[in-house]
This record gives sequence, C-alpha cells and structure tokens, in this order.
Amino acid sequence: MSEQLIEVQDNAGVVRLTINRPKALNALNSEVIDKLGSILDGLETHDDLRAVLITGAGEKAFVAGADITEMRDKTPEQAREFAGQALRTIKRLETLPVPVVALVNGFCLGGGCELALACDWAVASDNAVFGQPEVLLGVIPGFGGTQRLPRRVGPAMALDLVTTGRKIDASEALRIGLVNRVMPQAELEDYVAELTKQLGGNGPKSVRAAKQAVHDGMDQDLDSALALETSLFALCFAGEEQTEGMSAFVEKRKPNF
Repeated sequence: MSEQLIEVQDNAGVVRLTINRPKALNALNSEVIDKLGSILDGLETHDDLRAVLITGAGEKAFVAGADITEMRDKTPEQAREFAGQALRTIKRLETLPVPVVALVNGFCLGGGCELALACDWAVASDNAVFGQPEVLLGVIPGFGGTQRLPRRVGPAMALDLVTTGRKIDASEALRIGLVNRVMPQAELEDYVAELTKQLGGNGPKSVRAAKQAVHDGMDQDLDSALALETSLFALCFAGEEQTEGMSAFVEKRKPNF
C-alpha cells in the first residue's frame, strides 16, 4: 500500500484517501489526478458510502500545489488540457452525494488549496499553511481557486489571497472561514477517529439529503430553495431510516442505521 499514489482505507463506508507523494509534498501531477478520478469512479457506485476523508501523507503537506516540474514547459493548449483534467476530477469529488472532509496537515497551497475548497469542510492541524501563490509563478489559479475561494471566504479576501500570493496560517484560515476547525497536529488522528465514528453512525440517507439541500439550494432563490428543502424533508419519511431514528429517540436507545 505504501507505494500507491493514493492509499484507500474503507472503515464501514467512511473512506479515507491519502495522497501519497511525500517526497514531492504530495504535489498534484497528471498521474495523481488520473488515479484520483479512477478511485472516484468506484466511490460513485459504493452503495454503503457514508463519507470521504482526504488528506496527504506525512506531516509536511496536505498538497503543496500542482506539480510545477510537470507544468513548466507546457504550451497554452497543454495547460488548458491539464487544468481541464484537474477541474473534472475535483468537481467529481465535490459532487459526491456524501460529506467530503479535507484533513489538512502542513502546506495546503495552490492546487492543494483548490482541492480542499472542493470539500464540504476542512479540519486543519495547527501547522497548516494555506495560500494561492500562483501569481508568484506568473500564472493564476487553474483548478477552481478564483471561483470557489470567493464563495468560501468572500470576494475581497479571495482577491487579497490570489493577487498577493501570500500565505496564511491555520488561525487566519479559521478566522476567514476557509477551514472549520483547527487543532494540534498530535490530536488530528484522534479527531479523525471520532469523526469517522460520528459520520458512520448517522442516518446515511438523511445525511445525503442534507448535503443535496445545501448544495443545490445555494444556486436557487430562497423560495425555490425552501421548496427543495420541504421536498427532501418529506422524502425522508418514505423509508425505514426515519422510522428507526425517531423510534430510537422515543425508546431512548441508539438508532441502528
């Protein structure tokens, strides 16, 4: 498993993906992006999928960016194809029907930050460093950073980051809403274990419906989004999951989803 570009662990439907290029600070090259796409193919047909966690091998980097060595000599058309490949794969991660959580350790820059932005939320260790430093290389973000970042932190802060290329620490990332939680590096794995247990114990259909309501509703006007929520709420009552969940509450026991 240690030789694989992306390691896959499945814990009762909570799947952990670890990008495994620590010597290259887990930089995204075409091979990694292609491998991630293949793994997502399998996850899309995973009937018992509860959640996806994505991280990078080692303590130095989540993903330090796209592989500059590979990109350096690309023509404009080759650059377009490379960005298109990454955008398609990252979009597939973003649109998985279950929660997707980035576990950020160390450098989360450029393409790495763009990968984290496609996740539903992010948890960072206190050694995490974030940024979109592409302008320092004479380019702009090409994996969705100019679009997802302002949607996460607002246009003013996004412009600050993408036009200066400056890096921010985990505490500032938390303050601006780029991540949801920050904790000591030593506590991250314990948190992952607890999160895995929590996500695995929730009603899987209701969790998927909640994600759909939030994601789809954000692209609609409020009345349409509320109608969507009502429809999804009502559909929850059409299966056994709602019956088991509410019965367990009344009977003062843990539900068996």
